[in-house]
Amino acid sequence: MFHLRSTALILLFVAVTWCCKSPEKKCDFVCDCDDCADEQDCGYSGRGFECNFEDAGMCGWTDKSVNEAYSWEKRQRGDLLPDSGPSSDYTTGTATGWFMGVTAVKTESFSSAVLISPEMKQSAPTCRLRLRYFLWDSGRTGLGSTPLWASILHTNSLEAVVWRPEASSVRGWREATIFLGRIPTSFQVRLTSQRSQGRRGDVAIDQLEFLDCALPLPLLGKECPAGTIECNREGCVDQRQVCDGTDDCGDGTDEENCVTKGYRRCDFEDGLCDWDLSSLSKLTWARTNQANISINAPLKGPGRDHSTNSQTGHFLYVTVPDGGLKMDWAAFQSPRLEPTNSSHPCKMVMYTHQFGPRSRGLTVLVTDTKVYPVWQRGGALGDVWVKAEVEIVTNHTFQILIMAAIRDFEYGGIAVDSIVLSPECRISPLNNTWVDEFPKSPKDPCAAEPDKMCDFHPDCDGAEDEDKCGDFSYTKGSLGWTDTSIGSQGWVLHENSTSKAEYLYVAKAPGQQRTEAQTRTPLLGPSGPACSLSFDFALTGNPAHIGELSVRVIDSLLGLQSKLWEFGGKTGTEEESWQHVDLPIGARKHRFQLAFEARAVKLCPCAKIKVKNVRFVSCHANYFPSSPTALSCNFDDGLCGWYQDNSDNFDWTLLDGMDHTIGIGRSMAVDMWSPSLRGTFGRLVSFTQSPGQTDSCLSFFYKLYGPNTGVLNVKILAKDGYESVLWTRSGAHGNIWHEAHCPVPHQLINFQLMFEAVRSGFDGRVAIDDVSYVVGSCSVPRMCSFEGQRCGYSSSGKVHWLHRSGHTSTTAGPPTDHTLETELGFYMMARTGADILSPGGTAVLTSPVRQGNAKTECVQFWYHTGGVNAGSLTLYMKPVKGQRVKIFSDSQNQGDVWRHGNGNISSALVDWQLEFEAVGAGGKDTYIAVDDIFISAHPCDEQGSRCTLERGMCSWSNTQNVKMDQLDWELSSHEMEKHYSIPAEDHTLGTERGHFLFFPSSNRTLANQNAKLLSPHLPPTKGTCLKFWAYKQDSSSSELRVWRLSGGLLQQLLVVSELGGPWRRFDVDIISTEEYQIVFEGIKGSSGVLALDDIEYTVGVNCARTVTDPLTSKICAMTDNAGGIAASVIVVLLLIGTLIALLIYYLRTPSSSGSDRAGFINEVYEQDLSQDRVTVPTLPNHPMAAGFNNVTISADVRETEEAGASGCMDPAVLIFLLYVMIAHELVCGWMQYRRQSAKPRRRAAGPLLRSRLGLRSGLCAGWSTPNWKTTGFEHKKQDIPTLSLKNTILSNITIEPEPVQVCQGTWRVSSQPIRADRGRRDLRKSGRIA
Repeated sequence: MFHLRSTALILLFVAVTWCCKSPEKKCDFVCDCDDCADEQDCGYSGRGFECNFEDAGMCGWTDKSVNEAYSWEKRQRGDLLPDSGPSSDYTTGTATGWFMGVTAVKTESFSSAVLISPEMKQSAPTCRLRLRYFLWDSGRTGLGSTPLWASILHTNSLEAVVWRPEASSVRGWREATIFLGRIPTSFQVRLTSQRSQGRRGDVAIDQLEFLDCALPLPLLGKECPAGTIECNREGCVDQRQVCDGTDDCGDGTDEENCVTKGYRRCDFEDGLCDWDLSSLSKLTWARTNQANISINAPLKGPGRDHSTNSQTGHFLYVTVPDGGLKMDWAAFQSPRLEPTNSSHPCKMVMYTHQFGPRSRGLTVLVTDTKVYPVWQRGGALGDVWVKAEVEIVTNHTFQILIMAAIRDFEYGGIAVDSIVLSPECRISPLNNTWVDEFPKSPKDPCAAEPDKMCDFHPDCDGAEDEDKCGDFSYTKGSLGWTDTSIGSQGWVLHENSTSKAEYLYVAKAPGQQRTEAQTRTPLLGPSGPACSLSFDFALTGNPAHIGELSVRVIDSLLGLQSKLWEFGGKTGTEEESWQHVDLPIGARKHRFQLAFEARAVKLCPCAKIKVKNVRFVSCHANYFPSSPTALSCNFDDGLCGWYQDNSDNFDWTLLDGMDHTIGIGRSMAVDMWSPSLRGTFGRLVSFTQSPGQTDSCLSFFYKLYGPNTGVLNVKILAKDGYESVLWTRSGAHGNIWHEAHCPVPHQLINFQLMFEAVRSGFDGRVAIDDVSYVVGSCSVPRMCSFEGQRCGYSSSGKVHWLHRSGHTSTTAGPPTDHTLETELGFYMMARTGADILSPGGTAVLTSPVRQGNAKTECVQFWYHTGGVNAGSLTLYMKPVKGQRVKIFSDSQNQGDVWRHGNGNISSALVDWQLEFEAVGAGGKDTYIAVDDIFISAHPCDEQGSRCTLERGMCSWSNTQNVKMDQLDWELSSHEMEKHYSIPAEDHTLGTERGHFLFFPSSNRTLANQNAKLLSPHLPPTKGTCLKFWAYKQDSSSSELRVWRLSGGLLQQLLVVSELGGPWRRFDVDIISTEEYQIVFEGIKGSSGVLALDDIEYTVGVNCARTVTDPLTSKICAMTDNAGGIAASVIVVLLLIGTLIALLIYYLRTPSSSGSDRAGFINEVYEQDLSQDRVTVPTLPNHPMAAGFNNVTISADVRETEEAGASGCMDPAVLIFLLYVMIAHELVCGWMQYRRQSAKPRRRAAGPLLRSRLGLRSGLCAGWSTPNWKTTGFEHKKQDIPTLSLKNTILSNITIEPEPVQVCQGTWRVSSQPIRADRGRRDLRKSGRIA
């Protein structure tokens, strides 16, 4: 018995499974199986009938291109921002996402790429296919008239065009809906691209989704509700869909016996029925089909009829004739019909196709004793047949007159099909003429130019050109809104002549599609940056959720844009529960339409959606609101003189809690990691600026943060749309604010400035803050990459330095720059060949003057020498008064690589310049180039010193060479981090404020991508020790590799896959017979993070502390800061001279009276409120931050202070201060010299303690801390750092018997073990460790 039951259950399961997968249920848009197995590979992806191409397959879509010259391919963007195709897919918005794109094509004649869907069974009248598409003519070869279209392929191999997008070139994804309609037989959807020339990916599609394609489903165990009828298939349709000319049931039930019921239907398949095409106009309607119009030109005709949805079905059609447009209207009429009444009106149903710019509108008129309109639909509605219902009540015999208005444009037309007259529309036997009054012809537009209509500026008397544009403040403003709904809900204008109240509301509509109700304005604009839309809205009624209301922009070039605003729910129960909205529209370069879209959950007297008091505010294109600070802006109170560019792909956002000004204010940012971001560019544009006679300076603070950040550009925008780059940065710059100075050359015409964020990366943040725009030249910037301009550097000497790139250079020079590491990047180059620069001749590159600073600064740069005997490069610090000081020099033939150079600058308070001097040596086709000059606020790090990363990345750098890696190592601290999961503390300080380099594994970038960190070029060595600390979470799947790079070849030194703990030290010996670089490579996993800290390499000393290269280490120790010491000595001499002069002046000057003595003057003055006097920065939380403090003092305040200082400072005080400065310089110079001269003293063998116990900054490298803890670094009376121990023994430490200088003070170590048994014990100079 049990066996029989089991067999029966198995047979039942097999039967059910086979039934749900039967061929007739395959691909019918209905999941008959529980797992929807019957719809697999039918456009179904497991999440509905949506295909985003992210899974292994293609959801049943296949490439069916005729030849390989042009075809579709499934692809990703790739590692680089491409010069063709999308910057990302649409679904994920990253380089990891997949989409379908065309291949490159270059043929003599047109080639077609065809992508075809699986074979579908049949579709409902509401069936549509929503998709995202991409059309961009990147090669500027022309898109052609039909670069992309969609068609239906029937089983008889006949094709019907159903979608033709505007052939406009836009670098961004756009949304479209393909209305497939009722298809009674099996069919396939074809997506075709036709071009003769084009680049790869310039036509692409993504995220295809079938919507509402299934026929009505049976209501299991239920009867059809009231107001519906039951189909033979057991589904239900509305009573109003009976005999309306469309098979809504899918089996013809709703269209049966219509003729016997008195309906008069004409689908024009067998003629004109009773309709008359004769017209008084020379432009006439014609009965035709798509096959007669064209089967090879997709833009001609409606593509298909309504009744059969095929190219062979007939319809009535009007367009611009071949001979040109002589009259712009055409009409046809019904036979004469009997009078009707309100209880039994004549109802007409028809389907219209209004496509392309030629379609101006369609009107239904009634002719009895006069001619008057009863229905109208303006403009173009797209590639879709739209149902219309017209009710006619008249006491006279009448005719129905259908009139189309046509415009003389490139393509498009108007078609009518499937006209159904209800039984109340009875044919009259009368045949006489009765019209006594004809309608007046419409007035010609008052504005001669169409673009003057609705441009937010009255050009005609009485503002007639702005009267019907949608602004309710005008008398006929509300008439400017046109209902463009194609679904079952539409917009209606309510007018009350008594109360003069008017509003738009949502009501039932005859359309078939399940789309939102939409009403549009005519074409508006262009608009200015202050433009806004003001309106009141109400969603009222008893239900908890009334529906949704939104506002959208339809750009005349870019098409349908994302929603600007939306509201869902209800505003109240009472009908007058209004709410007000002021919605920014912003600057729009092209003409556009505004649209209200709404969808009510239920339409009844108990629920309403209404809009009133619509206003366009400050929208004229030439209106710019006044800003107290103009372009200078800290963004805490808005955008000041800046606005969002609405023709780009995404917007900048005001970010709270991360600014440079006060730390908790606002800044402008673009989060590249945002999952909602799409496209390539986000632009912030200034108000229009007037031309000037002098240069200006745009200064600002910026962040470029993250392993895959993108690019920040500053551009200047001319009135004709021409753009030029003034400044650019890319790659990881750390989670810190950087200061930038961008010179703006004087302009002869009006111009705009632009901040542009380029989304070439997907895992990072770009931010700007504290923007300042002033007339006058910029000071020398801290950082100059020469991208876009020279940063104020000038050339002198026998040969000029040239501003070049590898792309523009026609002579010898670096093939790539250092900044971008591409041939498009710029640098400064001097040609030093003997035919250009004689031996001993010089070419000097001079920076702008920089204000003197009491601190020692470090200038870092990259240089490139090419050819044999290229000459020498020397860097000088040139005081404004006095002799220049050499701080760097190199005359070796270095090979075809960019090298790192640096030197210390000690200028005290003397203003100075940089001078890069190239000296010729008689070579042939030789050159010297420099790039990426950076002035750090701190002294240079000595070669081989430990890089704690507290002052930046020292001489380590991320490579931008895309052939080496795709991502970057990033600098941050736990205290500043808000996005990534990183170590809770660094290794150097052991606190959350400490900095380190990290490399995250994010789903925003491709798996196994890498990031490489490079050292400067190091000399050949018999043994150099690399020491570093690494962090890796146990859950992290990423990997760390250490390489030696020499001669273009990599030798692996270390692989770190598991650490088994947080921070761990590694020592690696390096041997190389030639020059080399050290490379840290992080390889991305699926999760987790890698981190590096306290990186050190001891040149010429191996990890056993043995000196392997005595000569190299000695040279490195002695020459690192010779220039800095020399500069200090010269500055001291200058100060002594100044001191003597002041002393003589003081002795010769009689003393002043008491009233004239220096002091504090308590003057009261009225501040200029339009200018910030002082911007106070936040306290720096680490040494690096101190280098970018933003203390900006206005010019008038500075002059007042200087005048006060010159008139109030006692010379004795000044002399005393100069004495202090001289003493400071002498002591610093002497200590610097002693440190350098002491470095080579090393023992040949034995342990050598080289790590500095800088406990103020944490433990030194080489000291592990399993049970040690630094305690706040408090200072005791002797101002000595303390190290606390608990239950710890310190012993067996061998250190050379001579005192060794480590950190602060001189320490000696006792041979006896030290035990801290209880509590804490401080180790001081007087303790066991002295």
